Amino acid sequence: MNYATVIANRLNVNQRQVEKTIELLEQGATVPFIARYRKEATGGLNEVQIAAIRDLLLRLKELDKRREAILASIEEQGKLTPELRQQIEATESMTDLEDLYLPYRPKRRTRATIAIEKGYEPLADAIMSGKWKNESGKTTEEDLQYARDIIAERISEDAVVRNRVRNVFRRKAMLTSTLARGVDENDEKVGKFESWIDWKEPISKAPSHRILALFRGEDAGVLKVHVRPDDDEDCIAACSGLSGKAGISRDSAEQLQLAIADSYKRLIMPSIETEFRNLLKEKADREAIRVFAENLRQLLLAAPMGQKRTLAIDPGFRTGCKVVCLDAQGQLLHNETIYPFTSVREERAAINKLEALVEAFQIEAIAIGNGTAGRETEEVVQRCHFNRKVIAVSVSEAGASVYSASDVARREFPDYDVTVRGAVSIGRRLMDPLSELVKIDPKSIGVGQYQHDVDQKMLAESLGDTVESCVNSVGVELNTASRELLSYVSGIGPALADKIVAHRNKNGAFADRAALHDVKGLGDKAFEQCAGFLRVRESANPLDRSAVHPERYALVEKMAASVGSDVETLMKDKELRSRIVLADFISGDCGLPTLQDIMKELEKPGLDPRAKFEVFEFDKNVTRFEDVQEGMVLPGIVTNITAFGAFVDIGVHQDGLIHVSQMANRRVNDPSEVVHLHQHLKVKVLEVDQRRHRISLTLKGIE
Repeated sequence: MNYATVIANRLNVNQRQVEKTIELLEQGATVPFIARYRKEATGGLNEVQIAAIRDLLLRLKELDKRREAILASIEEQGKLTPELRQQIEATESMTDLEDLYLPYRPKRRTRATIAIEKGYEPLADAIMSGKWKNESGKTTEEDLQYARDIIAERISEDAVVRNRVRNVFRRKAMLTSTLARGVDENDEKVGKFESWIDWKEPISKAPSHRILALFRGEDAGVLKVHVRPDDDEDCIAACSGLSGKAGISRDSAEQLQLAIADSYKRLIMPSIETEFRNLLKEKADREAIRVFAENLRQLLLAAPMGQKRTLAIDPGFRTGCKVVCLDAQGQLLHNETIYPFTSVREERAAINKLEALVEAFQIEAIAIGNGTAGRETEEVVQRCHFNRKVIAVSVSEAGASVYSASDVARREFPDYDVTVRGAVSIGRRLMDPLSELVKIDPKSIGVGQYQHDVDQKMLAESLGDTVESCVNSVGVELNTASRELLSYVSGIGPALADKIVAHRNKNGAFADRAALHDVKGLGDKAFEQCAGFLRVRESANPLDRSAVHPERYALVEKMAASVGSDVETLMKDKELRSRIVLADFISGDCGLPTLQDIMKELEKPGLDPRAKFEVFEFDKNVTRFEDVQEGMVLPGIVTNITAFGAFVDIGVHQDGLIHVSQMANRRVNDPSEVVHLHQHLKVKVLEVDQRRHRISLTLKGIE
């Protein structure tokens, strides 16, 4: 199989671009590296396109591996004809490949194999020929049943028949769910799925979140889900062949019709239904994972506050609020616990303590976890009188407890308990969400949709790609980055990240990018892949602070020399840069796209692509669920985006939902067209459901 041709056709990409991308991937290049530093080779393909080529290439290789195994199996049986080999070698679909193999697949003992053992194959052949007649009624019903069993299996293994039935399923299959047999409607677990009892819709219209909800209900034992056409007529007709031909005997036609109906109901329908269930599940998984990955991207690329001395609070009522003080680099300086909710005296003591800590550690920002007691803790902070300007920010706690109990946290803070670690995580994620959140399993960050129901391997791969993309788009400071952050840099991974950190701990800070060559185990290939994404702020070479790759340093020096300058002066002087004629520096492997990227970096070296940080405040009069009233217009933060809407934190420990139908005065197909994660917005309360503890919000009608 010519992989490049197949991929180019399927993805509608130029074949030459695909060939060069495959070549780079086979050489061990990563997606971010290819997208950023090999634009001339790929014709400017972006990360999404390159990842799609990579993924399809892997699937085609798996197809070829399976093809080889099937050919070997059939050949071993002595049944591989030239025509069959040609069919198998020509197919580009795993489904078609398995259909061709089905008649030759080693079988367990079936009704058909039993009938063959009993000698009924000649009778089956005679009936299928269309000439058989039951002369004088000598053939018994038992004989005919055995023959029909053989015919039914043959029909079920016919690739043409199976494809005809698939076509009917594609056009007419319905997704239906009913209450599972034996389940009491009043059972407590039924409540979560009551909306889906007696549900029915065409599979072509079923959205991913509903598919996953129905399958979850089935896994819980509450629902019974089917994926099949309403009636069998069209499918049975699709299985018919010989029975309708001219000249066929009436006896043959009668037996064939019986065999066809049996073949469909007993063998084909369950098999094709399973196939379509799997296809629906895969479609739903891919959509849910896409939504999750996009949410994760927005979360990781949320605006960082930057390096400010921070006091972080992990709130709690009875157990108190854990307080930590961090320096501008996020290092732990101090920790203790305050108890502002146990008595008036303790509240006053807590306020005094916070005021003293802010002064003692010259605190510039306070990060307050948004979980239990979060809003109440905000009120306590608001009653403090600080002698300096301090911003207070509510920070998502999602995943903080997972981090605090992890091996990563134990390595960082072996002498502190989980409460201290959790508070540190809250503070650090305000300073730099990306650097802190990469330490947490993405599934635990709280921005997914049915993340525990989807294909876990597919989910892990997609989220891994997303984190890698985010880390490399921002760039990483080599001398301060954690092991976890470094492990996502192009070409590094966990093992090399450990070696880099160990080298840094032993020998001190890296003086420049070139010093990476001193790390044991980091060869030329790894250096090529990672160097452009790493920053060394204190390096004597100003290009080490930028995204310009070391392979282009000599080129930049020539560009500087062409206008009578050195590199550092060129980076500072816009007028000098404007005099550079890019066309003079185009070469075989360096075209205009790379030169334009270099000029952007010279103008703003190491520019952080993330948005500017903004302080957000909830409505001070709405702190509990009971405070929320219909018609209120409240400030909120988007915390999660799903296929059916967006969840918004309005500061009452219960996120409200803006259903997709309430997002605009027009049809919205994808909520991410209207809102983005961590967006600050105004929402109107549409409905408050006290019984189910739900809040419905709208973006309509807000002046």
